[in-house]
Amino acid sequence: MRKRFMKKKNMILVACLSAVSILAAGCEGADTEAAKATEYFSDRASEAASLAEEYASMAASTVVVSKNELFEPILEGDKAVTGASDDAAEAASLAAAAAASDAAAAEASYQEHLQSLYDKIKPVNIVFFGDSQLANGRDDHTDIPSQIGRRIPKSNIYNMAIGGTTATLEKSNTNNDPGSMTSNCFLGMVYAFAGMSDREASLAPYPGILQTMNSINPKDVDYYFLSYGTNDFLNGIALDNSAYEQDQTRALYNAMCMGIDVLREISPKAKILLMTPFYGIYVDNDGTYIGDSYIVSNGIGTLSQYAQKVQNVSQDKETYIFDGMFMTKCDLYLDTADQYLSDNLHLSLKGRQIMGRLLAHYVNFIEGNEPYCYLETDYINIAEFDPEEDYRYDELMMKEYFPESWEKYIKGKFPLAQPSEQALELFG
Repeated sequence: MRKRFMKKKNMILVACLSAVSILAAGCEGADTEAAKATEYFSDRASEAASLAEEYASMAASTVVVSKNELFEPILEGDKAVTGASDDAAEAASLAAAAAASDAAAAEASYQEHLQSLYDKIKPVNIVFFGDSQLANGRDDHTDIPSQIGRRIPKSNIYNMAIGGTTATLEKSNTNNDPGSMTSNCFLGMVYAFAGMSDREASLAPYPGILQTMNSINPKDVDYYFLSYGTNDFLNGIALDNSAYEQDQTRALYNAMCMGIDVLREISPKAKILLMTPFYGIYVDNDGTYIGDSYIVSNGIGTLSQYAQKVQNVSQDKETYIFDGMFMTKCDLYLDTADQYLSDNLHLSLKGRQIMGRLLAHYVNFIEGNEPYCYLETDYINIAEFDPEEDYRYDELMMKEYFPESWEKYIKGKFPLAQPSEQALELFG
């Protein structure tokens, strides 16, 4: 339309100019040319008039709009980009919602899995007999048994340790008859628990221990933890007796073996773990260093030799053994003694927390809560120990060196040791 309108406008302009030229020519020309000029002018003028009328009509029909009423046209390409942007945003929103839903479902499934594993855990009853290394901290629940119990699900702890006691019958006690024995030594405690002696008389000075003993039936015990040897060393007790000697209650090895035999009779399903004495150091009254557990002797042997004798008992009686002397589980030694001992001999709170974590692995492994490699490989550097930390073994190392543990681990069979997301993505 715009092209046609310009063409007609130009024609009108040409017609007007032609008319002017003809008029000028007519005034100057001869009369003989007048008729031709007039005829030519008449035809042009007629056409011009017609075009002028059409132009005027078009002008009259023109619509005028203000600037505010104008709008910028949206090209098809712009429409496509805008639509794609909206679609992409909607798709991203839907994807985020789906991912959140999937994550929530995965978390719910994981929690359901953990709950299922927890529901299958069997409660365990753990009885402790020992000296002050197990008794210290009992009043405020920072003792080793309590530290162990916090790391073993559904565990019931019965701490019957008494500070200052020995495994053997005391030298001052001349009565070695089980039926009438009232000693608090390991043998005396076992006889009382078994109902072979009068526990009321034996534990009269310790009503709390008596109450604990009365609260558990020997047939219901799942584990015994035994910690003796340090006071036997300090009291100069013999390491072992000849088989030909009549009184076997006066030597460490023999008394331990006798007590274990009784525990197995009264608790046939129970597993037994022996703890060696812990590494310590000795100073004189002025605080001057004298020696450590490898050097200082009581005339019979060093404390490390008493620890070795406890290991001999464990080997011969086929029990579990926990080493607190020879640095197989943590770096107990002269340069770390002030970090885990409170008085060069007894474990501090940190020391009890360390032993609690290490000892809990035994029960957790046996009960199927953790893989064997946790028990085998957890070694604590005392200076770096964090009581809030739970041990985890390197997954690739487990796969390489503990294939039996790995097979169950990657399937999520251990309640206290679940595979990481990375391990599941790679091997699950």
